[in-house]
Amino acid sequence: MMGTIIAIDLGLKRIGLALSAGSGIVTPLSAVERKNRNQAANDVKKVLDEYEATTVVVGIPMGSTTEDEMRRRVAHFMNLVEFSGEIAYQDESHSSQEAEALMKGEIRYKRDGRIDSLSAKIILERYLDQFKK
Repeated sequence: MMGTIIAIDLGLKRIGLALSAGSGIVTPLSAVERKNRNQAANDVKKVLDEYEATTVVVGIPMGSTTEDEMRRRVAHFMNLVEFSGEIAYQDESHSSQEAEALMKGEIRYKRDGRIDSLSAKIILERYLDQFKK
């Protein structure tokens, strides 16, 4: 089975994170508030180290006009994180809308990063689904 996989939903204000520790169960983690690139990279690195991540799955809008630009930004960010494991890309199309739909029942709907980490959870579930087939 695979090792620990962390999914990242890279946003400008927050970075959503989700974890799968080889069981196929995906758990959203606390999102990282993004003040600047270096702080965000350090905070993400701490999470990757804490959970001993072997793979990082990053959501990007595949097939869109911004796909190449996003891959470049992600590669730059992951260089700052200094992650030496495998980096995989997963289509994140509509993951934020799906996450918002899941949150509709929440009474206090605020920008605390839960949407971002739910998006990361959806991205990671999509990634893992490929291996079930």
